Parts: sequence; C-alpha cells; structure tokens
Amino acid sequence: MSAPLLADPLGGPTDPTVIRNEQTGQWWMFYTQRRSSDTGEGVAWVHGSRIGMAVSDDGARWEYRGVAKGLDPVNEHGPNTHWAPEVAWDGSQYHMYLTWIRGIPSTWAGHERRIAHLVGPDLERWSHQGFLELSSRYVIDAAVARTPDGLLRLWYKDEADESTTWSAVSTDWHTWTVEGQAIGGAPHEGPNVFELDGWFWMIVDEWRGQRVYRSDDGVNWSAQGLILDSPGSHPEDRQVGRHADVVVLGDQAVAFYFTHPEWDGSNDVEQQAGALRRSAVHRARLRVDDDGLLRCDRNVPADEPFIF
Repeated sequence: MSAPLLADPLGGPTDPTVIRNEQTGQWWMFYTQRRSSDTGEGVAWVHGSRIGMAVSDDGARWEYRGVAKGLDPVNEHGPNTHWAPEVAWDGSQYHMYLTWIRGIPSTWAGHERRIAHLVGPDLERWSHQGFLELSSRYVIDAAVARTPDGLLRLWYKDEADESTTWSAVSTDWHTWTVEGQAIGGAPHEGPNVFELDGWFWMIVDEWRGQRVYRSDDGVNWSAQGLILDSPGSHPEDRQVGRHADVVVLGDQAVAFYFTHPEWDGSNDVEQQAGALRRSAVHRARLRVDDDGLLRCDRNVPADEPFIF
C-alpha cells in the first residue's frame, strides 16, 4: 500500500514532478514546499513557498535534498512564491516552467500569477529566462510535451477563464504562441500530459480525483472517468489524489500525487484547517486496459522499486 514517499521538513509537499537526472541516472522530485506551520494571516502559509527537491535511486526511497535556488529574476529579491514546477530535458539542457507570484500574499485573489521559464545544465543550477506571455496574467500549473505534429505544447490553468486548461505551442522552448482553451467544463487545475500505450493522456485535478482525457494527436481530447478518486488502503492515503505527475517507462507508468492524510473529507474549512495544511506525496500504478481506459492502482508496496 502506498506510504508517503518523503519526509519534508515543513510538512506540506504538494504538486510533485519527477524526472530522471541525465547526468547521474537518479530520479529527482521537485515539488511545492508549503509552509504548513506558518502563523501569518489568511492563506499566507500557501504562499512564500519554495521548491523542494528529493532524490531517489529506485523511486521508492527518497532523500530530501533542500530547495531549488536561483528561481527569481535578478531584480526580485523576495521572498516570493514558487508553485508547481514542470521540469523537462531537451537533449542538452533542462527547462523549468514555474508558477511565480510576487511576495507572500495573504489572500487568494488580488495578485497576478505568472509562469516563469528557467534553464539549467543540471538539476541544481537555474537561470531565469523571463515570463511567458500567455492568455492572462492569472495562470498556473504548467505541463509540457511534444505532440505528433512536431510542436512543443504547454498546457496550463487559466484562472481568468473560470479555471480551465489552455494550451500554447513552441518550436524552441522559449517563445510560446497561445492556441486557446484545450479543456473546458468544470473548474480544474494541474494538467499533466503523457504518452502511454499508443495514446496521449491528460489528467486534470477536479479536487475530487483526476479527470482523464485521451487523444491521438495531443490536440483534440475526449473525456473518460476519474482516477485517484477512491481511497487507497494505507491509513495516510484515504483522501482523493491531487495534482499529479506521471512518469512513463516503456509500457509502465507511475503517477506521483499528493493528498491530505489527516483530512476527514469535511468541507468545514475552519474545523479542518490544520488537517488541510499537512500533505504527503504518494505514488500509484497506471495502465491502459483492453477497452482503452486508463486504470489506476494506489496500493503500491512502500518498498517496491520504480520499475514494477
């Protein structure tokens, strides 16, 4: 059964993304490091976050590696807010697409949210390349993949468009042209796109599990059901899985997601305030069944290596 994967010193790891280190062969996890015990006003504890890092040889045992540095523009001394990194390798260097907010707001509304682009020769040194000009300045949660037409596509949540997923295209990782809304319907966040079993898949977080979409071209999507909506068997994996990242190796795939292990599912935010602050990262197996549906198994043994 899926036990929490890492011990974060601040108790609030969310929005994980996992990538193989091309130099060492290890797996690196980057995540939003929420400040779960912060005593500031309102939702200041969700802001002011840095990007935590953890490293693993096998995908099962993770060692905390501190926080990523160099993620602010040179003229921004902070502290600022960093959320939901997306990290990709282009064959010669790494790219990070990072949700960036100035300062430490105490409210959800009233401030811009932008996606910053960073590059680095390894996973420890980053150089800020500026901000992407997208459909609004209230955008978060980038995901990147190359689609069959040869273009790079970036999907993201546009909060100015009722929290739907939009897309943009690029030929060089740096300059992006907005295409428009990719996924509408119910509000959601955290898109993640991957290839598995001959299809492109997108999962988005509807806060009641991950909605699944399938595509043959990475452009046109058809909806399926939910995954990570049913509890796992581990006592700290009983709530819905949130904001996930999927890593594919051949015909195998694993989803890394976060959940709130102490939350009882209540909508009483005041009563559950403490429980909603603590989070944990878990993993689950993914497969495509004979009917072309994406299936999920949350009950991965804690010591089982990444290669199932």
